[in-house]
Amino acid sequence: MEAPIRILIADDHTIVRQGLARLLEDQPGFQVVGEAYDGRMAIEKATALKPDVIVMDIGMPLLNGIEAARRIRKQLPKIRILILSMYSQEHYIHELLETGISGYLLKESSGRDIIQAIQAAMKGETFLSPSISRVLVDRYLSLRKSSPKEERFNQLSNREREIFQLIAEGHSTKAIAQLLCVSLSTVKTHRRKIMEKLEVESAAQMIHLAISLGLVEPDK
Repeated sequence: MEAPIRILIADDHTIVRQGLARLLEDQPGFQVVGEAYDGRMAIEKATALKPDVIVMDIGMPLLNGIEAARRIRKQLPKIRILILSMYSQEHYIHELLETGISGYLLKESSGRDIIQAIQAAMKGETFLSPSISRVLVDRYLSLRKSSPKEERFNQLSNREREIFQLIAEGHSTKAIAQLLCVSLSTVKTHRRKIMEKLEVESAAQMIHLAISLGLVEPDK
């Protein structure tokens, strides 16, 4: 008897995690071994549980799915990652495919699509949601020009992206310093560099930019 496919679910919405867990547990040969509600926890659970597949949302607090996927792929390259998101922006697909994810599905996808994506991932294949138009794939495969805001965001280092998200989520400088175990002056220096690179002049503009990029949901 073959061992079940071990799955970790990472999404900040409890109802989504519970629904996915129920769907996948009902599928023969699938086993949900854990859940995470933010990007940091997803990395911790991935390290501890070493699942075969992670089904992960992009818009999670503390550390978004893009950065979490990048770190997991670097630390645990054998784990397959499927992105399940409400966003279909081209820059997400482009960046995540370069990271080495095994699939990108929209949350409007059917349960059958998710099951097929997991099965494809285990075969070493890449699965894209049928709802994502072929135009996006063609644009990904060809050279493309990013929008000005995407180009500015791409200039940020991984640490700057992390701090940018935390600022946009409303965390204070002191709280960010404590969370990342760094000094207040370090966070202030990063904040200044982030604002320079993004060409913004206030926290409000940073929040607006983060929302437009889909890194932070409006209700957060």
